[in-house]
Amino acid sequence: MNVQSPIARQPKDYATDQEVRWCPGCGDYAILKAVQKTLADLQSDPAQTVFISGIGCAARFPYYLATYGFHTIHGRAPAVATGVKLANPTLDVWVVGGDGDMLSIGGNHLLHALRRNVDLQILLFNNEIYGLTKGQYSPTSRVGTRSPSTPQGSVDLPVSALAFALGCGARFIARSFDTAQKHLPEILKRAHAHKGAALVEILQNCIVYNDNAFEHITDRAQSAERQLFVEHGKPLLYAGGKKGLRLKPGTLALESVTLGENGVTEADVLVHDQTDRALAGLLAALDAPAFPVAFGVLYDVPGPTYEAGVARQGEEAHGRAPADLQALLRRGPTWMVE
Repeated sequence: MNVQSPIARQPKDYATDQEVRWCPGCGDYAILKAVQKTLADLQSDPAQTVFISGIGCAARFPYYLATYGFHTIHGRAPAVATGVKLANPTLDVWVVGGDGDMLSIGGNHLLHALRRNVDLQILLFNNEIYGLTKGQYSPTSRVGTRSPSTPQGSVDLPVSALAFALGCGARFIARSFDTAQKHLPEILKRAHAHKGAALVEILQNCIVYNDNAFEHITDRAQSAERQLFVEHGKPLLYAGGKKGLRLKPGTLALESVTLGENGVTEADVLVHDQTDRALAGLLAALDAPAFPVAFGVLYDVPGPTYEAGVARQGEEAHGRAPADLQALLRRGPTWMVE
């Protein structure tokens, strides 16, 4: 008997009939394309996949993916996703939100999802601005950002999404950017393979309210000097292998060195170790133009997941003899109230 293999799903099979409505040129289009490719590469079952979002431009994602989904409320996507994962741990749960959604009102909920190590893929689109509410500055906006809410320029120090995640106890952090159509799907697949909370920061261009915020990093003319793609077990080289990072002698700070100058060789360059939390913190803090920005998986150390611990407690409780309610009510001192 001939049994035909099921037809492999293609990226277009994860698209819905809904009109994709973002501003022309928005980086979210590229991210949607990368997510659909990722789902096809994983051959994800739409009936077992859930996308949960909060509020903002990124929150439209559930409408555009042929899976289950929730468009929830501002900042609460990680909390709702935690509930979904606890109710049905077999589901593949993705969380989508922007920097304003996740790191402002949602910062507390993101913190707890990360520290609990709930098995979620959390995609944080960082465009350093509030897009849907017409361009106010966000927690990741740089000092000096002029916006309707900071007409003279922001004086706030910005939040580093990946440093925040490490501080919350995250066991997987990674970074990519919207137009990196080869790199981004690979990072999303790495996040999916990690059992536990996986945070992926995606630098995303808002063409209307913060256009070219990352041009100094993503522009092709400068990209070699401004982008460091890390890979476990490989030296931290960039600029076509001409430059690298090492620990500054006598300190725990990184410095950029040029191979061939002052006797520097590749042996002097640090090798990336994705299990080294301290190194992940140093890489997360790098910023252009003084340093290249680190892209890839910065930290990946699996650990016990929250939903597994809750399920184990439930199994242990079910295994015990049922409680005698009357005995429980009459246990210990009692009082008669007249």
